[in-house]
Amino acid sequence: MNLTELNKVATAMVTPGKGILAADESSGTIRKRFDAIGVESTEENRRDYREMLFRAKDAMSRYISGVILYDETIWQNAKDGTPLVKLIEQAGAIPGIKVDEGTQALPMCPGETVTVGLDRLAERLKKYYERGARFAKWRAVIDIGSGIPSMTAISVNAHALARYAALCQAAQIVPIVEPEVLMDGDHDIERCYEVTQRVLNKTFQELRVQRVALEGMVLKPNMAISGKKCAKQASVEEVAEKTIRLLKACVPAAVPGIAFLSGGQSDEEATAHLNAMHKLGPLPWGLTFSYGRALQAAPQKAWSGRPENVAAGQRAFSHRARMNGLASRGEWQSSLEQKAA
Repeated sequence: MNLTELNKVATAMVTPGKGILAADESSGTIRKRFDAIGVESTEENRRDYREMLFRAKDAMSRYISGVILYDETIWQNAKDGTPLVKLIEQAGAIPGIKVDEGTQALPMCPGETVTVGLDRLAERLKKYYERGARFAKWRAVIDIGSGIPSMTAISVNAHALARYAALCQAAQIVPIVEPEVLMDGDHDIERCYEVTQRVLNKTFQELRVQRVALEGMVLKPNMAISGKKCAKQASVEEVAEKTIRLLKACVPAAVPGIAFLSGGQSDEEATAHLNAMHKLGPLPWGLTFSYGRALQAAPQKAWSGRPENVAAGQRAFSHRARMNGLASRGEWQSSLEQKAA
């Protein structure tokens, strides 16, 4: 393992003013997104859609540091035969790959899951590295509900995240460690804070046990935020203040950067929260975004599967990328959204 190289990639992934585009939707997820805009989810349509994003030169070169790909996408070529991985590299961004294989029910723990995909991961990582991937992603899912999460679910998911991270570093690939505490319930921000704290502490404990070099990884956590169904939604300022307090308490300064997931927030909410956090600096690590839906909902709608809408789709993507790029420096204002509209 060459830690200097890993650290260089991890630091580039959280370059100030840039963030990570999560374009790693599984076939099932992208079908749902395409259904919503009336587009059939064929391999060609999925390729055309992602090619549109990767060819949005302005957005990619100025605001996107890396792109997380799905297994299908990393092997695809653009319409003109250029590998999609090359398009990403040509725009100055780093190609990455989602390597987990989704979740399974966790035995003896009703309503809880564990992420799978460690078998043969070492061989897969070798192939992905040869194809150009320099970072990977693995998502653990922790749900908040009555009597959950259990310590069992937190432990097994943290253990798997650390095993994945160690395998990545051995393959000279930077791991994005993503323990996501879901915002689906009716819990308040305090409960989210408390659960996320337990999850992050356990995750870093496991990372140390499994000898993962913290300097060569990126953390992708949820924010401390109210559950979607909670009657009392925390303000932007409270989300920012609690999230930063939580991260300072749990995330060692050796970690080069933290890239948030949007986790079901609206486009603008995700941007406003990130921006408010940068008003609380200076921070011990780079702090940016790794958004999927919050970067893509607008371009998907503008494109709607029509070749004549490619430019409109790219404009919508550039706008969201720019807004989040500004937020990752604390320079975003809601008036900029109105101007674009």
